[in-house]
Formats: sequence, C-alpha cells, structure tokens
Amino acid sequence: MATATKTVFKELNGEEAKFYGALGLLGLAALIGVVAAYYMETNGHHVTGMNNQIVWGMPHVFAVFLIVASSGALNVASIGSVFGRTAYKPLARLSGLLAVALLVGGLAVLVLDLGRPDRLIVAMTTYNFKSIFAWNIYLYIGFLAIVAVYLWMMLEWRMNRYSNAVGMVAFVWRLALTTGTGSIFGFLVARQSYDAAVFAPLFIAMSFALGLAVFILVLAVSCAADDRPLGDYIITKLGRLLGVFVAAVLYFVIVQHLTNLYAAEHHGVERFILLEGGVITALFWVGQIILGGLVPLALLFHPALNKTRANIYLAASLAILGGMAQLYVIIIGGQSYPLVLFPGMEVKSLFFDGVVHSYLPSLPEIALGVGGIAVAGLIIMIGMKVLRFLPDSLTDGAVDPHHNNSPN
Repeated sequence: MATATKTVFKELNGEEAKFYGALGLLGLAALIGVVAAYYMETNGHHVTGMNNQIVWGMPHVFAVFLIVASSGALNVASIGSVFGRTAYKPLARLSGLLAVALLVGGLAVLVLDLGRPDRLIVAMTTYNFKSIFAWNIYLYIGFLAIVAVYLWMMLEWRMNRYSNAVGMVAFVWRLALTTGTGSIFGFLVARQSYDAAVFAPLFIAMSFALGLAVFILVLAVSCAADDRPLGDYIITKLGRLLGVFVAAVLYFVIVQHLTNLYAAEHHGVERFILLEGGVITALFWVGQIILGGLVPLALLFHPALNKTRANIYLAASLAILGGMAQLYVIIIGGQSYPLVLFPGMEVKSLFFDGVVHSYLPSLPEIALGVGGIAVAGLIIMIGMKVLRFLPDSLTDGAVDPHHNNSPN
C-alpha cells in the first residue's frame, strides 16, 4: 500500500556565484528595458516600429504573452488543490510564484509602453465600464491579491487548511482574467480579424499551454541549478498535460479560421494571414502551426520520442516560441490588415484606408519586452532564494502516490 510522504520545502542553496551571476544578468536586462522605455518616452513613439495604424507593437506581444502565461502557470496549483491530484501538490507553491512573477513582468511592459506612464493614474481613478480595458484592471489587480493570499495559505502551516478554498477562488478568477484578455480582441470591432467570441476560449487554451511550458522549464532549470532530485514521473505527467493543451490551442485556431472562411466578409483577412501576408504568413504556418504545434505534439505523444526529458523540454521551448509567433500574428497581423469600410468597393484616402500596413520591430521595443521577462525572472529567483517555494526532492518516490506499489 502506498504511504504518504511529507513534502519538505527549502530555499535555493546552490552556488552563490552562479546565483548572483544569473541575478546580475537579469538585473542588467531589466535595466536595459527601463532605459529603452525612457528612450521611447522622451523621443516619442516615432522611434519605434509602431505608427498610427499599428499602435500595439512588439512590447504588447511580450506583455500579452507574460499575462496569459501567468494565468496558465497557476494551473499546476489548481490541479493539486481544486482537483485533488496528489502528485501536483508539492509544485503548488512554485506555481503561485510563477503566476505572480509573470503577471508583474507583463504589466511592467504595458505600463512602460504607454508613452506617458503617469497617465496610468487616470486609468486607475477614472473608469469607463463599457471598455474591456477597465474590466481588466480589476482582473489583474484581483489576481495578484488572490494569488498572494493563496501563497500565504500554503506557506503558513497554520493556514494550510484554507488553501483549497482559496485555490478554488484563484482558479475561477484566472479563468475570468484570461477570458478578459482574450475579449480585448473578441470585443474589438475596428479590426477585420478580431470581433470573434472564439478569442476567449482560445486565450484560455493558450494560457494553459504557455503557462505550463514556462513552468516545466523553470522547474527543470531550478532543480538542475540547485542539485535537487527530479524524477521522471512528474516530468512525464507535465509533458503529457502540455500535449493536451497544445492540441486544444490548435483546435481553437482551426475553429477560428474555419469560422472566418465561412463568412465572406473575412475572406480578405484570411487570405492575408494564410497566404499573402509575408512574414505574418510565415510565422503562422512555420512558427505557430508547425514548430509551436505539430512538432511538440509529436515529441510529447509519439512513443519513440516521448521517453526522454530532453524532448519534453524541447517541446516546452517550442510551445513558447510558437505562442510568441501566435501572439505576433494575432496582434500585429490583426492590425496590419485594414478594416473593410465599404464591402465590395476599393477605398483610397490620405489616411491609408484600405492599405495593408507594414511593421518592423525596433530594438527599444524588443529590449523593453525582454526587460519584462527579466523582471519576472528576478522575482522568481529572489522568491525561491528567500522563501521555501521549491520541494527538497521530487523523486518518483516523493511525488508518485503509487510508487511503493510498483514491483522491485
């Protein structure tokens, strides 16, 4: 009969030189991101690749990626507390830490890309509840508060009995958060490729896949850097779950484009994205569908390929790259194609109506986005260094409830 094993959590205690070296590199990347934001603010957004037609650029790709992944990173904790899966419970603390860190990193990019960050005060004090952006302010702040309480319930042993109840609230709230993020595009009628209800479930599926992919890589790197045992059982389970989420993303992408192809008004934008969009088309087919979808599915489900950890880690990395490509196609590609103002007629004006717009990311934009990732990395590393987020051991015997039943 299987016996329960009490999980012991410890702070990171690896080589100080490596830890502070990595911390310094992340701090430098974050500082470069701040300098890039200052450069764009003082010189104006004309120094970026953005323009009057494409107002959401590369920083928004990074920001939305981090925000969506933050919701999905909490999925591991939700599986343990809400659905009672014992194997995932030792990972719940790290899952919550990643959720907070990724969301803070994403919001940092958004705030610094406003052009006038001081105007954030207006957004926080004057609300237009007809705007999905106003709703998301509450969703983001609420998510941070709920996950902070959730972590407190798990870290303080006297409060452990409340962790499942708070975990349920966090689970529902993160679904609402990702629905709100996807609804930014689903409610937006001023772009031909947006204005579709499928964006809500699509973003939920994306959050599950991207958050879990980030979690797998952070877990692997943390255990390797700190010489902590990491068994095959938990990595294999996480890999299979990632495969399910990647397949779900592909399913909703197919639904999205088949729905658009059914409606004549969307044939132009579909032709642009699927066939004639140049970089956008290449990112869709090569980055999003093949490298970000089909290859990870093969690595995670083919019996000859899913036996090694390296392939699971490769699948997680490709899922992240595919997610970035997908968000680029959605955000940049969606703005590049013009709104059809008069169906069946050709529109020309001094305001570039009816023109497919070009966009080339600038170095400051990329630096700002990487800076947001660095901020998330700093929070994760410092959090694991000062608090007990990571289990001392994740061997098969420590996390597999049926390990002791297996024959010797």
